[in-house]
Amino acid sequence: MDETVTDLRGAPTARQINGRTYWYDRYRIGTAIHETYLGEETPDLLDRLERYEALKEERVGRRRERARLVRLLRSERFLGLDGASGSLISALAKAGTFRLGGVLVGTTAFRFYEGELGLRLSLDQTAMTNDIDIASFEKLSLALGDTVEPPLNEVLGKFDFAPVPSTDRNRVWRWRQSNTETLVEFLTPSFEEEEGVRDLPALGVSAQSLHHLNYLIAEPLNAAAVYREGILLKIPRPERYAIHKLIVSSRRNDGPESLKARKDLLQAELLIEILSEDRPADLADAYSDAMSRGPRWRELIGRSLIRSPESRKRIELSIAG
Repeated sequence: MDETVTDLRGAPTARQINGRTYWYDRYRIGTAIHETYLGEETPDLLDRLERYEALKEERVGRRRERARLVRLLRSERFLGLDGASGSLISALAKAGTFRLGGVLVGTTAFRFYEGELGLRLSLDQTAMTNDIDIASFEKLSLALGDTVEPPLNEVLGKFDFAPVPSTDRNRVWRWRQSNTETLVEFLTPSFEEEEGVRDLPALGVSAQSLHHLNYLIAEPLNAAAVYREGILLKIPRPERYAIHKLIVSSRRNDGPESLKARKDLLQAELLIEILSEDRPADLADAYSDAMSRGPRWRELIGRSLIRSPESRKRIELSIAG
């Protein structure tokens, strides 16, 4: 996180957007004024801006220390990123994907709960995937006034990803790697009846909109990927991820007994088990929030909990305190 303020080219400038304060690096190139998004105002960000000069001087030492920590975690069999996914996510991060509102979701994000929750994950079906899913809010992407650099289609092209044709020829929201069939998909919450394709201007891509996704990516967490000197990215809160997986498991078009639906439920069960012991209040709040959002939400969550009575019991105990 210290690195976010070590490349300032001008003066840190605050802007008000929808009642919140966001900070930008404002600088001039010729006669044009440019702004690079630094992040939403927090005490930590303000502290880093005040310590800018010291942080800049300490940059090399911090990088070496991060590399040492990554080596240490790998030696303890921490579930890091493999070379292929690590290099891709690193390139996406350097372009500004996570700085500009992108949140890693899906099974790749699930793997990061090993560090957040102190889990020991194994490479079984709950933590295995070749795909990378990134979600962001459309309105936030419109409001930020900054874009990734270089464009993500160029980043993906360097890793042999090609656009996957969609029904809307002018909008691309998924890319497939030619030699591995790995998919990178961009998603955004749908606030309408239809789940169409929307644009994410800050990321320079389109995204498939999905119901219930707004719940998942609200108030995301910072996370560090175990790869080289580490990668700063964002993931959903684990309690929201767990409840959202109950919803997704019931929504699968291929049925609740499909491989993907069972994987969704297994991930939810594992997180609910840990959260009910370590963070019961967070789990109870996330469940109550989701259940308050309407009958469809309650129906989907209820279906999954019928298939997972132990998870239902753990949630009830968390609510009871």
